[in-house]
This record gives sequence, C-alpha cells and structure tokens, in this order.
Amino acid sequence: MHADRTTVGRLAERGAYDFPTIAAILDAALICHVGFVADDGQPIVLPTIHARIHRALYLHGSVLAHWLKDAEGTRLCVTATIVDDIVLARSVFQSSMNYRSAVALGTAQIVRSPQEREAAFKAISEHVCPGRWNDARLPNDGELAATIVVKVPIEQASAKVRTGPPKDPQEDLALGYWAGLVPVSSEYGDPVADPKLPPEIAVPPYVRRLVRSGSEAITTEENA
Repeated sequence: MHADRTTVGRLAERGAYDFPTIAAILDAALICHVGFVADDGQPIVLPTIHARIHRALYLHGSVLAHWLKDAEGTRLCVTATIVDDIVLARSVFQSSMNYRSAVALGTAQIVRSPQEREAAFKAISEHVCPGRWNDARLPNDGELAATIVVKVPIEQASAKVRTGPPKDPQEDLALGYWAGLVPVSSEYGDPVADPKLPPEIAVPPYVRRLVRSGSEAITTEENA
C-alpha cells in the first residue's frame, strides 16, 4: 500500500501501512486537506470535506472551482490529522502531540456516472452526519449540474501515529517541571434549531445519536 513517497522517514516506528489503520483515520477526520501543484507551478493546499468508499476518496465542489474542473489526471495528495493530546515534556524539545494522521496519494478522476455521483454525494453526507441523507431534500438537477465530483483512488498511503506519555531522557526526570498529557477532543454540543423551524419538528434520532456518540467517545477516552 505504500511506496517511497509515503514511507515514514523520521520516527519510522510511528508509521503504519495497513489499510484498516489508514481507513480508520480518514473516516474519523471530518475534513481533509488536498495538495496539488497548480498550472503555474504554485503548490496549493485546500481544506475540504471528503468521504471514503472502499479504496477511493471522493471530493466535491463547485463547477467554478478550477482545481476541481481541471482535476482529471492530476496527482493529488490528501491528508487527514486528528490531535488526541498535547504532550508536555520536561523540556521544550521533547514536548509533542499525540496524533493520528494519514497521507494518501492518487490520480484524480472526474466522476460522470450518475450512479457513482449519487453514491459519492450520499457518502459525503453520511460522513458528516450519519442518517441525514434519508432525512433531507436530495440534490435537484440544478444543484447536481453545479457540482463536480472527483474520485481519488488510493494508490499509495501511510499513517503516522503517536501515543503515550512524554519521552523525556533519564537526566530530565529529576527536573522540577510538570509533565504529562492534556487531552484534546472535538465534541458535539446540544442541537440548536433554526429560528425558522416550526416548533413541532423534533430533533431527529440520528442527530441525538451523533451527539451521544461524541459524548461517549470523550468519556471513553477520559477513562482509558
């Protein structure tokens, strides 16, 4: 799954190359960053929403976005990062973060099949909020025509993960500085209804599940 461009160099022991690990990070990250080289040679990195279907990532955006409409055959680098802890060591040099990151390389393909486009739209919607696709108006013809879908087959990929406490050298352990972890988490707050929403429309069960699953994940991490 990996080659020279995605092989972890520094701190190679943190590298992971099995697809389940890579896929789990891509699935857990709400957004990704897409890197490419523009026609004038300028490197550009853009944040966007993504979804994974099997061994491919799907991106979408406006037909007015040059990087999307010109994406066919373009080499793209898609990255995702989740920060779990700030790691405070006894020295600034040894301080770090606990994180999960994934890098995927692939050659972009503009998706033209109506069936594959619909599958991509659904996957992206479900990636953000599972259950929403079946509880909202689906895209109409005008909206579909205004949107480009790009598929990025995952040709090369790797993950890099750091876990655990600070790794201070033995000579620093006696220093009188606090050391440890500061957990970092993203959590879902209580749903806030649109002011124009009729009061009889209740919060859907899948939204409540989303909030609850986030809270349960945070509680699990705190008790780990």
